[in-house]
Amino acid sequence: MNNPQIFDILQQVQSGNLSVEEATQQLSQDAAQRLSHATIDTERQERTGQPETIFGEGKTADQIIAIVQVLIDNNQAALVTRIDDTKGEALIQTFASGDWNKLGRTFLLNPPPIHRRGEIALICAGTSDLYVAEECDATLRAMGHQATRITDIGVAGLHRLLGRLDEIRSHKLIICIAGMEGALATVLAGLVSTPIIGVPTSVGYGCHMNGMTPLLGMLNSCAPGVVVCNIDNGYGAAIAALRFCNLLPETESN
Repeated sequence: MNNPQIFDILQQVQSGNLSVEEATQQLSQDAAQRLSHATIDTERQERTGQPETIFGEGKTADQIIAIVQVLIDNNQAALVTRIDDTKGEALIQTFASGDWNKLGRTFLLNPPPIHRRGEIALICAGTSDLYVAEECDATLRAMGHQATRITDIGVAGLHRLLGRLDEIRSHKLIICIAGMEGALATVLAGLVSTPIIGVPTSVGYGCHMNGMTPLLGMLNSCAPGVVVCNIDNGYGAAIAALRFCNLLPETESN
């Protein structure tokens, strides 16, 4: 339980809207709230800076809905990743105010207001990589960050990248999402001083091997300093970016 929640409970006791017994019960709630199929860590955000996230693959719609309900009952953002259309339909029918992203396979409910902008550039080599970018973007928004989206500037048309270098350099951190041979991360690392998190995608032909080729290409980048996430792991890249941003002074947003 975070400090604002404790303060709210104590205020309710002071005003007479909550009895001492009721307050004691609320304050003694276990941080790990248990359902028949899941144990929800409601203090993860206080401990690590990132809220509990629901991985949708392998869970039924009813199981996901029950976990989401626990999170919003605890005044937290509820982010679900890797959901198919059936689960997405069930979630939006249950929680009509949520944001279901079919391309990114995410569902986001009760996010905080955006309070940090212009720090992270979310760059895609091609339009075919957007499904990973959408997952990454939803994760950032679940933590109150708004990334700058720069799409379809892969190395097959290098002039597209060079024409946006000044814009790219204005950011504090870059998430680079690329399939095929994954060369964009290396090219960027040779042009900017900004930290780069590379995300290889399972987009490509033949010996691309469902993302292994760009993964190995980014790991073996000849431009040093590229940090690489797992294949298609937009969520992991966003969390890494958020942890880096925690070390940076907060930028004033309008």
